[in-house]
Amino acid sequence: MRETQATDRVWDMERAEGSQGRGGAGEVFLTFLKLGLTSFGGPIAHLGYYREELVVKRRWIDEAGYADLVALCQFLPGPASSQTGFALGLLRGGPLGALAAWVAFTLPSAIALYLLALGAGDIGGPLGDGILTGLKIVAVAIVAQAIWGMARSLCPDRTRAGIALAALLLVLAMGGALGQVAAIAAGGLAGLALCRGGAGMPGGLVIFPVSRGVGMVCLALFGLLLVGLPLAGALTGSQGLAVFDAFYRAGALVFGGGHVVLPLLESAVVDPGWVTPDAFLAGYGAAQAIPGPIFTFAAYLGAVLEPTPNGLAGAALALVAIFLPGFLLLVGAIPFWNVFRSRPTAQALMRGANAAVVGLLGAALYDPLWTATILGPAEFALALTGFLLLTVWKTPSWAVVLLSGAGGVLIGL
Repeated sequence: MRETQATDRVWDMERAEGSQGRGGAGEVFLTFLKLGLTSFGGPIAHLGYYREELVVKRRWIDEAGYADLVALCQFLPGPASSQTGFALGLLRGGPLGALAAWVAFTLPSAIALYLLALGAGDIGGPLGDGILTGLKIVAVAIVAQAIWGMARSLCPDRTRAGIALAALLLVLAMGGALGQVAAIAAGGLAGLALCRGGAGMPGGLVIFPVSRGVGMVCLALFGLLLVGLPLAGALTGSQGLAVFDAFYRAGALVFGGGHVVLPLLESAVVDPGWVTPDAFLAGYGAAQAIPGPIFTFAAYLGAVLEPTPNGLAGAALALVAIFLPGFLLLVGAIPFWNVFRSRPTAQALMRGANAAVVGLLGAALYDPLWTATILGPAEFALALTGFLLLTVWKTPSWAVVLLSGAGGVLIGL
């Protein structure tokens, strides 16, 4: 109780201090539009771009505060880099600043992927088939790179490596969204039992203009939508609600990084037959070549859905649905973070859940990526080349996508 009251007092003091340095939504929009047009390299790279632009150059937040904010966004489900940008916009410009940061950072890549979706059906013949093959192969290399990096940071010991392996086997055995949710839940429980101890969360104290009442409302809305959307879709038979639910669920279960959304979305849109496996993998591969968050892949999927809503309406619906749960959780957690993060139970649970995420992504690397793409030695050689370019030579992902597209054309010929 005393700890909570002390935190509230510090909170009120720093909120009064920090409110003097805020900017407008226009400033936030222009700043994040520049980042959205230039931030290549995935979520970890995005956090580096944010630090250089907003901590070092513009001084919107100090180093300790930024480290704490990143720790919060990595702790929660959702797209960590987009959540960090949303929070920085909230800190600088209030609710309108948060919205401006998300729109500006997301729009460039969402538009590019929507335009790709519009032209996806027009590509045919040997050239089109070869490009499609190359995009599917580069997805194998990108996900393998993500697993390699995540395993080193999230599974640094035998216990967490064992949790990751168990999660992989569980997903392969059960399959579908149920297996993925079960793997994450089982990983969290294993973490509670086996992963206690270790260093606490890094960072300092960050103060946001969000009351505890607003936080509680956002958390309640998150849970209500997670439970209520599938029920409402089943009762009404609405395809629009079913689509919103599928993308909302995928966004709500992403722990550990943007690439984890791949198996969740694959279960959501390929299993029911809304998107073909080839179109899904080609779009995912193309998404690696553009700046901005990987979650904008949802705009491509929403546009190419077979049943309506699709096109522009489907792209907008999918895009809002996949980002919404992460933002609701972020705003809901902000007022309670400084107390909650110090609890060993919470840290142990997340160590186990994050290790399970590595296994989840490993299962996705096998199925659908490997089984649908690596059909012979030529495809394997191109995928291995892409993986080595990414991990050893540190080649930009957009360059690897272009190289793989050319390689796919050669394989087709």
